[in-house]
Amino acid sequence: MNNILDYLENSAAKYPDKTAFADEHGSCTYRELLNKAKRSGSALAQRFLRRSPVAVLADKSTDVIIAFMGIVYAGCFYVMLDPSQPDARLNQILDTLRPEALLIGGGCEKKAENLDYEGPLLPLQLWEQAVKDEAALEEIRRQALDTDPLYGIFTSGSTGRPKGVVVSHRSVIDFMEYFTELFSITAQDVIGNQAPFDFDVSVKDIYATLKAGATMEILPKQLFSFPAKLLDYLCERRVTTAIWAVSALCIISTLNGFSYRVPTHLNKILFSGEVMPVSHLNIWREHLPDALFVNLYGPTEITCNCTYYIVDKTFAPGETLPIGIPFPNESVFLLDTEDRPVTKPGVSGELCVTGTALSLGYYRDPEKTAAAFVQNPLNDRYPETVYRTGDLAHYGEDGLLYFESRRDFQIKHMGHRIELGEIEAALDACDGVTRACCIYLEEKNKIAAFYEGSADKKEIAVQLGRRIPRYMFPNLYRNMPALPITKNGKIDRQLLRRSL
Repeated sequence: MNNILDYLENSAAKYPDKTAFADEHGSCTYRELLNKAKRSGSALAQRFLRRSPVAVLADKSTDVIIAFMGIVYAGCFYVMLDPSQPDARLNQILDTLRPEALLIGGGCEKKAENLDYEGPLLPLQLWEQAVKDEAALEEIRRQALDTDPLYGIFTSGSTGRPKGVVVSHRSVIDFMEYFTELFSITAQDVIGNQAPFDFDVSVKDIYATLKAGATMEILPKQLFSFPAKLLDYLCERRVTTAIWAVSALCIISTLNGFSYRVPTHLNKILFSGEVMPVSHLNIWREHLPDALFVNLYGPTEITCNCTYYIVDKTFAPGETLPIGIPFPNESVFLLDTEDRPVTKPGVSGELCVTGTALSLGYYRDPEKTAAAFVQNPLNDRYPETVYRTGDLAHYGEDGLLYFESRRDFQIKHMGHRIELGEIEAALDACDGVTRACCIYLEEKNKIAAFYEGSADKKEIAVQLGRRIPRYMFPNLYRNMPALPITKNGKIDRQLLRRSL
């Protein structure tokens, strides 16, 4: 197998009339998904070169999944753009990506017109006017390689510009073969999709569904503001599997949702994105005692996750949840500051990963790719690429890995990986701000912004809304006459932290 379309075609052959994907407005069977994707792919293949990016600007829906598969049938790779993001950030992504086309979902036409993109704007539902060209699709498939890019996801960048991680078919297939087997995801499952399609948690939802012949229910975003309605939806749609960000799970436990209703069909809960609070995990396990709970860890650059821990005991408040052991066919190890292996329990090291699951690197950014994807310093015999995560971890006495923190200023906040430097760049661009610094308060799960200038909090928030998404907004603002400086001329971040 060298192409994820094999997943779609195999499931369509086994379950042609089964619902593949559904949202609050409609659904599609595997047969419909296959036929519409082929028609879209035929239309795109007539116009664009293989292995080129095609962007999708739309709210997530079943139609977006069809569009993704159509792009893949054309031999191209897709990049999801969230229309709720500021125009300035989308323009930065488009400037790096330079896509062949922008597929526009209903209601996003005005948003697209406001962007600095001069390429073709095409309707999301290309299949409605297209004719399937099996011969052209077969020729594209014949020339396909498993190293061809499948999708791109833009993550926060330390210079203020998002970085485009590009992932191949081979990496997704390698990960998905083990992922579905380890956690027993089958055709009987209904996966409740919470993650946005420009967030790599959704990759697990989409491709686990296609591989297993399962059904994926796209959960309406607004439900996550109303736990009772969310629980009703999970029960009505008979959702069995939740592969969610930690913050999404905590919404239900924080607001005592289970006192209203327990989704008894839910038997697999997999979480990632940030550290799962033990108190919230225990609430979930108390109400779903027979469910499988899995802590997943891993950055976008290594295709979703590289370690997992199946929760097999009760943790007391204050105890740390392990990130566990590596997925099969992935090597995960720790290096100290001198690039020596760390194996002793309790000793910190940078978490590094190698294996087929590594992404292709950063799109049009050879410098950042070369800095993060490096030759394995433990191997001087042959080329072996390692991704340096920048995360610090240690081994416990039990032999499991435990996450500690970021090595640099990249953080995990509200389920998103964020570079504090991007927030600082947005603050620096605000009128009335002359200099800014952000720190992350892990114990409070808050981002604090310190700045010099005349602007007040409200003025800054309005300007940030045009530059960065809401989840990057600072939670605390501190206006200062001057930011403290170390003897080396750098902002004294430790002093700022102690001042709060």
